[in-house]
Amino acid sequence: MKMFCNFFAKPNFGLLLLRILLGAMMVMHGVPKFLGGSALLTEIGQKMAVLGITFAPLFWGFCAALLETLGGVLLVLGFLFRPTALLFVFMFTVNAYYLCNTGADFLNATAYPLEMAIVFLGLLFIGPGKLSVDKE
Repeated sequence: MKMFCNFFAKPNFGLLLLRILLGAMMVMHGVPKFLGGSALLTEIGQKMAVLGITFAPLFWGFCAALLETLGGVLLVLGFLFRPTALLFVFMFTVNAYYLCNTGADFLNATAYPLEMAIVFLGLLFIGPGKLSVDKE
């Protein structure tokens, strides 16, 4: 049992693994948004209307796609980690708030962005770990 516990007692490796997998997933969500063109980016940016921001939806959609794509790469590297995590918390909170205000089913739609906001909020406090470009 002790050997099993020692094998998994590597928090910095765990953070690296979490950063790599989450970062890769974010990139996989961001790239298709760019490939969808300005119509898709505008549709995504229109979700900011839930916060009363109705101008430049293309810009806001571009920002979301850029955050997912470039932010995913930054997560993997552990570079500018906390600012990136904070932006992800904001993005996923806005997404959850938007879904709540459009009558989406909580368990099927709203739970995912809330869970992701919670994960990134936790990472914001934990930091990138020692196996990163950012040095704590």
